[in-house]
Amino acid sequence: MSHLKTKHLLGIKNLDKEDIELIFRTASYFKEVLNRPIKKVPPLRDVTIANVFFENSTRTKLSFELAEKRLSADVINFTASGSSVKKGETLLDTVHNILAMKVDMVVMRHSSSGAPHFLARHINATIINAGDGTHEHPTQALLDTFSILDKTGSVAGKRVVIVGDILHSRVALSNIFALQLLQAEVMVCGPPTLLPKHIGELGVKVETNIRKALAWCDVANILRIQLERQQMKYFPSLREYSQYFGVNKPLLDSLNKEILIMHPGPINRGVEITSDAADSDHSIILEQVENGVAVRMAVLYLLAEMN
Repeated sequence: MSHLKTKHLLGIKNLDKEDIELIFRTASYFKEVLNRPIKKVPPLRDVTIANVFFENSTRTKLSFELAEKRLSADVINFTASGSSVKKGETLLDTVHNILAMKVDMVVMRHSSSGAPHFLARHINATIINAGDGTHEHPTQALLDTFSILDKTGSVAGKRVVIVGDILHSRVALSNIFALQLLQAEVMVCGPPTLLPKHIGELGVKVETNIRKALAWCDVANILRIQLERQQMKYFPSLREYSQYFGVNKPLLDSLNKEILIMHPGPINRGVEITSDAADSDHSIILEQVENGVAVRMAVLYLLAEMN
């Protein structure tokens, strides 16, 4: 297969195993391109892409923008703060105005779950979901899964634990879907208050003891506590969370085995992970950042081919 089966990237749920494998093969090629002296290639020279971010973002937005520019696309950046959204303009009006500028693709982050799906039903441009509410963050899951493949040579059969605020995390849901499509075993670990009530129905193992979770896994993907999405207190204090669920170097050293440590960022150092663990030989956090550009280049390139 040489093309994706979908016009948009709204979520991992809309992809199958062959789609993901195609994205990874293409990302491997672009990763090699990014290590050349001249890192720019011309495939999207006639394509205009709008980055429409209704929520704050640093890494995802920069990663997409760099991927777009490496592919020679024309890039428009839009942020809700300082825009007409603050004056009451609707999501659909905002995007229609952007499309009037002859935009081909829209990369969108929005605080409302389902916002990219709504847009995909109402406009002709290709939509890429850069995170919608607590629903999905597909490119993050793709780069996380690609990083496991790139580091270990395989995803199938790997034991991956996702640790932290599973309840509010779009990264967790997308990772579960992507890992299961590629035949990995998945566990979630966190305080009972931060685990969705029926999470086990997704076919994942559930653990509330961080030591047991790390002893089980080959890879640990550590999520931050998303205080901005929490409407109530889910645990007594950050200090107590760190004491019971924080990952640190002594804990990793006590496992008597090597595991990979991942984190989608931003890192709350000293809360979900300490600096000695985040910066240790176990960590592939910086590799995730590098792989993010290659994976997003692959997604943009393959979706542009569908137009």
